[in-house]
Amino acid sequence: MPPDVLKLMNSGDTAWLLASAALVLLMTPGLAFFYGGMVRSKSVLNMLMMNFATIGIVSVLWVFYGYSLAFAKDVGSHGFIGGLGRVGLKDTLISASGTSPELAFVAFQLMFAIITPALISGAVADRVKFGGWCVFVAIWATVVYFPVAHWVFFFGDTTTTKDGGFLADHIGTLDFAGGTAVHINAGMAGLALALVVGKRVGWPKEPMRPHNVPFVLLGAGLLWFGWFGFNAGSALAANAQASVAFINTQVATAAAALGWIITERIRYGKSTALGMASGAVAGLVAITPACAAVNPVGAIILGVIAGALCSVAVGLKNKLGFDDSLDVVGVHAVGGAAGALLIGFLATPTVTGILTPAKGDGPAGLFYGGGLSQLGKQAIGVVLVAVYSFVITWIIAKVLDKVMGLRVSEEDEVSGIDLAEHAESAYEFGPAHGGSGGGSGILAALTVDRAKAAGDNGSGGGKTSADPGEKKVEAEA
Repeated sequence: MPPDVLKLMNSGDTAWLLASAALVLLMTPGLAFFYGGMVRSKSVLNMLMMNFATIGIVSVLWVFYGYSLAFAKDVGSHGFIGGLGRVGLKDTLISASGTSPELAFVAFQLMFAIITPALISGAVADRVKFGGWCVFVAIWATVVYFPVAHWVFFFGDTTTTKDGGFLADHIGTLDFAGGTAVHINAGMAGLALALVVGKRVGWPKEPMRPHNVPFVLLGAGLLWFGWFGFNAGSALAANAQASVAFINTQVATAAAALGWIITERIRYGKSTALGMASGAVAGLVAITPACAAVNPVGAIILGVIAGALCSVAVGLKNKLGFDDSLDVVGVHAVGGAAGALLIGFLATPTVTGILTPAKGDGPAGLFYGGGLSQLGKQAIGVVLVAVYSFVITWIIAKVLDKVMGLRVSEEDEVSGIDLAEHAESAYEFGPAHGGSGGGSGILAALTVDRAKAAGDNGSGGGKTSADPGEKKVEAEA
């Protein structure tokens, strides 16, 4: 690395950025557990696989061209998409991003790019082909996430010209860690994908309760833990801005969890563990864009509002008739929009200007003397990202559905997508599928099961010597 670049390096900032990247990566397995606990037992492995596959797909694309499209300077300074100056991570080994090596920033932003499409998986749980999902993730990340990340997160090379993303630099929308680029983006994409794929068999008449609420709470806890890297890490340095983002993340999340269960208590007479977990995630979502714009009291107010609002929003899907399996729209689209818009009311100049300590140096919300200007900028960001994500995702999903089919067959959906798509099950209730420990054994057992079922149904198959416990296991699955 050139000596002039080495002079910019700060080991503490670099260590914090790399640690934050690791925390954000942990959020995707945490999300897998959060979603996995909410689906039925016959679908949990598929949900875990959708999330883990996203890690693999996006990581590879990020190196080849994703980082460049999101964070390279665009030709013409239009602010819509990055250029090709960082394809293959060209020149990142010898450059800096602030006080850290650019590669540390590359790693940190990669984790954002991974979790955003992973969030969408909850909207179409139980019914999407695994291969179709993988193709969808690759295309969606390329034409939706990478450009939107450029709009929101790329600030260009200087503070005197508008050569960054058009929302960040040209419009002036405040989104510190991704309320628009991550949560509204994923939430509206989830809505579009759910509409194209269609409702689950039996929804909404049949009860489709979470099969493992402790998994949900474990996932929510991992998300909460990793979110400190998501928000405080977005300061890109171990500084005062990271500190205020950290405390705001904690108190807003706590307030939202309380807001959700209080709303549940008022509406239904009970407060649930699922509600507590969902409320915490709603608070994490809402504080994401605002964590470096509001003070801790403002963060608590924001959290309570988001928890109550998202609690009400998740119930609307039944009235509106769309099957968002795990409330991606109600939590992420609504929570992200609430957090982004509340900046327009609650942004505090002493917080937004914390790195330039002259009093009143940063943008202010309506309640702190800023008028309606910042609220208007926030609204522009919310609407543009929501519309772009929904429209482009709907087109992608329609084309893929026509070309390769996105949905599993009704028979496979009813019997269980885990066995149909992965030849595995999450839980073994008897000896029918046990003992081999390998994929070939599982496939063999599955073949025996199907042969026995064919024989029992009079379809021409003969009886087999399969374990008599198989019929019970098959019924339970």
